Amino acid sequence: MIISRTAAVAWLILVAASALAQAADPVVEEARASGFAGEQADGYLGVIKPGGPAGLKARVDAINIQRRAIFTDTASAKPGVTVADVGAAAACQQFRTRVAVGHFYRDQAGAWRQHTSASPVALPSFCG
Repeated sequence: MIISRTAAVAWLILVAASALAQAADPVVEEARASGFAGEQADGYLGVIKPGGPAGLKARVDAINIQRRAIFTDTASAKPGVTVADVGAAAACQQFRTRVAVGHFYRDQAGAWRQHTSASPVALPSFCG
């Protein structure tokens, strides 16, 4: 059975979204709310600036290791799908659901932006 590219991407987003529905780390959630951490267009979490909560970098690194494992497992289940494809699909879902007003995110061009009521999240071009 041949699956269309659109269906494959939709499947990736579904898998990535369910995989990323991890228990929230309160330190990371505090860092998101205070502008020290944010989602990135590659599907990983990023540290925006130094000076956040103690241990933030280590917690972000641990989350990203978990995400990489999920992305790798998901990609290995679909021929022709890369880890980067899964990360991108996850980013689309995260940008739509996890970047709350006031939170920061790194856009497709690599710039950190803040989601405000006047400036909604700019989805990467690959999100469709």
